[in-house]
Amino acid sequence: MIIALVNSKGGVGKSTLAGNLAGWLHAHGKKVILADCDTQASSSEWIQEAAPAIQTVRLSNADEVLDELPSLAREADYVIADGPGSQTETSRALLMWADLAIIPCKASMFEVRALEKGTAFVRQAQAIRKGPPEAIAVLSMVGKDYRLTKDMRDAAASLKLSLTETPVTLRQAFADAPGQATFVWQLGYAARDAAGEIDQLFREILPEVVTDKVLSLRKSKASK
Repeated sequence: MIIALVNSKGGVGKSTLAGNLAGWLHAHGKKVILADCDTQASSSEWIQEAAPAIQTVRLSNADEVLDELPSLAREADYVIADGPGSQTETSRALLMWADLAIIPCKASMFEVRALEKGTAFVRQAQAIRKGPPEAIAVLSMVGKDYRLTKDMRDAAASLKLSLTETPVTLRQAFADAPGQATFVWQLGYAARDAAGEIDQLFREILPEVVTDKVLSLRKSKASK
């Protein structure tokens, strides 16, 4: 499965979600490849230190994405593609191969136009491919006292775009984890809220991952 984190704007939390998602899937026993398509290469540098067992690949332009992403998908259970904050052609290329597009967006009405643009890219890919990718938006970097959730939900609904029930709150732990070469659920008690939030979000987006792990444990116990 290829999961692309896309948004034409930078600074919306794509790399935070991509890195934590790669680590979360790996922790659940999945073979994961992180494809870093952002010129800053922050997510691949993070993963190389935090989880060296996860393969990382850098794809610097649209041609590399189109040429290499399919072969990467044959080598892993999940390919997590961290899209750029600009370079719309690279984002378009990601959507031509992705099974699922996750669109992180800040919880602000100023983000609606960016959400509209990102959704338009998804719709173009769906029309060309006559189906995929599925798409879901995630409210990212949300303040604890955020009051515009309904407006953003209405905006997503008008675009016929699914929006996760779980947002990503603006927490220090999400900034600390890459700097400490780890993931939020490994930061201990102080990061418990961030850890619970990110786990809840990924369970919402990929419930089959947790189901697979439960079934695997049951089979293992039954065989003993």
